[in-house]
Amino acid sequence: MLLGAIAGHDPNDPTSLLNPVPDYLAAAAQDVRGLRIGLDAAWNSDDVDVATEQVLANAIDAFRALGAHTVNVRFPDVRQAIADWTPHCAVEAAVAHEATYPARKNEYGPILASLLEAGRALSGLDYQKILLRRLALRGQVTALFETIDLLLIPVHPFAPLTLSMIRTLGEQPDLIAKLQRYTCPFDMTGHPTITLPGGASADGLPIALQLVAAHLDEATLVRAGAAFQRVTSWHRRHPSLTSRRQH
Repeated sequence: MLLGAIAGHDPNDPTSLLNPVPDYLAAAAQDVRGLRIGLDAAWNSDDVDVATEQVLANAIDAFRALGAHTVNVRFPDVRQAIADWTPHCAVEAAVAHEATYPARKNEYGPILASLLEAGRALSGLDYQKILLRRLALRGQVTALFETIDLLLIPVHPFAPLTLSMIRTLGEQPDLIAKLQRYTCPFDMTGHPTITLPGGASADGLPIALQLVAAHLDEATLVRAGAAFQRVTSWHRRHPSLTSRRQH
């Protein structure tokens, strides 16, 4: 309902799209019979923990039972896109904060300040190279949706981090890169995604799965997400607060 209200053309926003807005509520009532769901078995399992793999396997079983078909695909290499995401984000943030940074630098925390400094320092040549690589990846992913309707992937390659791990996250660039593996690529390509609760870790923390669709095909995401939640109950479950305090 919210997506249907905010989507579409806004005469006050020249960047908004002129495309008609689908009836997302009607899409949510449809089944998924005949939908083609792409799976890259190697990408979905490379350095992915057992609990997350099981969540994906269970989701595949659910969608097949609902009448969807699975198609084996090979997703493009996203390592460069993940490396490009931070400097690209830094430039965007530097522009957004230009009115107050560095003029009011003393009001900024060290992490955000360092991101803004990196964005201000990136050369125009290096930024243009990022944009060209982004366009190339966008084209590769767009071509993938000629043979599938949806792509099923993890959100993160492992169960939720403990609070102690989160506190030191900024000091672990390799861990940050792993967290970004299944999300940053679609920030770069602009393909819409939906995240759905799909299971739980051994200590009861929620694990999600992610579906990706072609550009402007959010209706199919709504359709598949609603169908999945009609036959599962993970979205109604909540982790134990006691368990969360222990971490």
